[in-house]
Amino acid sequence: MNTQEIDKRDIDFLKYIGGEVLDLDNGYAQIGFEVMPYHKQHFGVVHGGAIATLADHCGWCAAISVLEPGFSAVTIEIKINYLKPARDEFLKAEARVVNQSKRTIFTTIELFSKDTLVAYATGTFHILDESKALKNAK
Repeated sequence: MNTQEIDKRDIDFLKYIGGEVLDLDNGYAQIGFEVMPYHKQHFGVVHGGAIATLADHCGWCAAISVLEPGFSAVTIEIKINYLKPARDEFLKAEARVVNQSKRTIFTTIELFSKDTLVAYATGTFHILDESKALKNAK
């Protein structure tokens, strides 16, 4: 799957927070955003929620990059360890698929503020047949 293919999927929330897909390959994704004042908490560093959002979305992109057309995924679990405050002007996440079964995809996600690792996350995503998911949603 390439970046243009992922743009066809629903990534409006990523765009809303100012994020963009920087790189996408089979089982790998890189997403980042320029840190804006609305991404920061009261001490002037990037809010943990913004970091978690970036981690979740990057893990999801890596996960769906290994799926056949007509399939998607949703997050069923994400765990984040915050290691250092993110203080720089750009926040970047890199996700890799570690394991895929019939029903789930497991990813690791590293988040960087410049070259400093500021958070480490793991994400588990449930694989969905899009036609069945849409039918069940009605």
